[in-house]
Amino acid sequence: MSDQLDEFNNENGCPICNSPLVSPVKYTWWGGLIGPKLFHHTKCEACGYRFNSKTRKSNTTAIVIYSLVLFAIAFALMFYIKTA
Repeated sequence: MSDQLDEFNNENGCPICNSPLVSPVKYTWWGGLIGPKLFHHTKCEACGYRFNSKTRKSNTTAIVIYSLVLFAIAFALMFYIKTA
């Protein structure tokens, strides 16, 4: 358990406010249960900033790409089902 906590508290915690109070995000509207795990999505409990715990940068670009890919897959499946 302490190994998992150390993963999220590395490099002084939050890249914005340097608070050590960060925790992994377990569920989001855009990625459900899988998305936050794929992108190491982490939230600072002090300022609310959400970021990638490995790169310490915003996940916004990854979230947009992830959402577009999922939308394209859903659209392709709907098109395939309709034409079949």
